[in-house]
Amino acid sequence: MPKFLLSLIFICATTFMWAQDDSQQEKLEQRKAQIIQEIRDNEKMLQSVKKKEKSAVNVFLIQANKIKLKEKLINTTAKQERLLSNDMYINQLKVNKLKRELTVLKEDYSKMILKSYKSRSEQSRAMFILSSESFLQAYKRAQYLKQYTAFRKNQGLEIQSKTAQLVDFNAKLDGQRKVKKKIIAENQKERVALEIEKKEQQKLVNAIKKDKNKIAADIRAKQKESKNIDRQIDRLIREAIAEANRKAALEKAKANPGTAPSKAAVSSSRIALTPEDKVLAADFKANRGRLPWPVEKGFVSLGYGDQPHPLYPSVTVHNSGVEITTEQGASARAVFEGVVAKVMILSPVNKAVMIQHGDYFTVYQNLSSVSVSQGDKVNIKQSIGKVRTSGDTGKTVIKFLILQNTSNNNPEGWLQNR
Repeated sequence: MPKFLLSLIFICATTFMWAQDDSQQEKLEQRKAQIIQEIRDNEKMLQSVKKKEKSAVNVFLIQANKIKLKEKLINTTAKQERLLSNDMYINQLKVNKLKRELTVLKEDYSKMILKSYKSRSEQSRAMFILSSESFLQAYKRAQYLKQYTAFRKNQGLEIQSKTAQLVDFNAKLDGQRKVKKKIIAENQKERVALEIEKKEQQKLVNAIKKDKNKIAADIRAKQKESKNIDRQIDRLIREAIAEANRKAALEKAKANPGTAPSKAAVSSSRIALTPEDKVLAADFKANRGRLPWPVEKGFVSLGYGDQPHPLYPSVTVHNSGVEITTEQGASARAVFEGVVAKVMILSPVNKAVMIQHGDYFTVYQNLSSVSVSQGDKVNIKQSIGKVRTSGDTGKTVIKFLILQNTSNNNPEGWLQNR
């Protein structure tokens, strides 16, 4: 009986391990499918930009992201291969162990059957009991025969169970060998494709180097424009904070006649939160790292903060948010529920929407059209406008900012991983 129970425990443990391995493989397969879809989306953007692009810089940036995605795909398939190899090694050990156990079990069982055959007559069993010297001995002999019969039955069941396990493990190993072969082939194919992409990128780099002075001047001009917009947004946020604080002070004065407004009520750098705003701000903060992206598809083409330019490391560029390259016709969407604090016209072709979430603000720049108005309540993932596509470059880029009061945060730390 103990052996039978151990066998049952072994089956349960094996089933649990299979489930875990399958779960890990499933997650890797889902991640791989997601990366492949991102590569396809990136390729569509790349082709769209190539048709309109006058400078190779933007093509380089999109192609750099494609190379990054290819490398992620290769790493994911490599993880799948390693996981399969480890799993196959463990399964092979189990197969070897089962084979050894079956050999021993079958030998014991054959000896038991032979012994039972030699003493198979009912008369010999009866004589074995009747030849007892006492009633207690006769009872013990009867119990022994009963237990012996049960043990023989359990031995047979254990052999059947281990044989079935052996068949399952061998089938699993055969399946894993096929999957591993397929993954290795996919990985090799992606490595070849990656080398082609890198050669194309090097050609772009060589072409770009010819226009180095022009591109450097272009970068400086864009940085100047970006700083001007940042100052404009900072001023508008301070105005929104001051206006909200004035309203709060008036409401407090109405509720408590004779109470003078506090200094916090007229502050333009820190918003005085109502109880409802405090709840909303806490909810927003609790979702750090889980916020949806401000566009359905895209990739970060310029990160947050001071950083070397992707092409010219000696040139430092500053970004108060993140720039996300997306597909033409993409809609900008609210990353969290809130109230539209401002709709801004930053330039004749650049509109922006500022949404308040308690003392947090999210800003969506470079919109060609806006579908919300100041004071509107918005829900998570609600469309707030269309992202502008540049007529010169063919790029569709949204600039996304997150601020707490007037302090900028890195949006990449707030958005969910892709």
